[in-house]
Amino acid sequence: MAKAAESSGDPGTTIPRPLFAGLSDISISQDIPVEGEITIPMRSQIREFDSSTLNESVQNTIMRDLKAVGKKFMHVLYPRKSNTLLRDWDLWGPLILCVTLALMLQRSSVDSEKDGGPQFAEVFVIVWFGAVTITLNSKLLGGNISFFQSLCVLGYCILPLTVAMLVCRLVLLAEPGPVNFMVRLFVVIVMFAWSIVASTAFLADSQPPNRKALAIYPVFLFYFVISWMILTFTPQ
Repeated sequence: MAKAAESSGDPGTTIPRPLFAGLSDISISQDIPVEGEITIPMRSQIREFDSSTLNESVQNTIMRDLKAVGKKFMHVLYPRKSNTLLRDWDLWGPLILCVTLALMLQRSSVDSEKDGGPQFAEVFVIVWFGAVTITLNSKLLGGNISFFQSLCVLGYCILPLTVAMLVCRLVLLAEPGPVNFMVRLFVVIVMFAWSIVASTAFLADSQPPNRKALAIYPVFLFYFVISWMILTFTPQ
């Protein structure tokens, strides 16, 4: 270890001195001020405020949800490969379509014992139970889609069949006959095919390539049962 030599009065003697001697006399101030401030850019604050819905009025919230439902309806009417229904899923549209379809399938009866109530419950249960069954089948086959995403797609794709039910109700106002039945059959077949194409456009890519047929077959049966209910509907 290096040592520094210090000369004394006697030129022949040297007193060794530690190299780091004197460092204890150096003091460092503990109160060093830290200047500056941390600020958030104004644009990010405005963006965060705009994206928050806590300060949004009820009217604006309802209108925003209705616009979102309307956009999803347009995606079903013009089916193409898109992840809009999967990314921004909701159950408002399926609920509206299910209730509308059930109300239109409800038979009007004068008899107090047959007031049409069971028909509404049957349609409601068939639609939701079928959608849940198809969703579970998709998950068991290894599909990479969530439970509520599948319910959203299956529910929104009932829209063509709901339109078919509306057209059939209008056609049934005319005199019954072969022409009446053929018109309703044509409308139901077209809308049935539309629902199949729209649902497969959203769900096909979420299934393994070697199991797509097993995933699409229950969807075919699901919309076929609803189509059969629409075609065989006769008001009382």
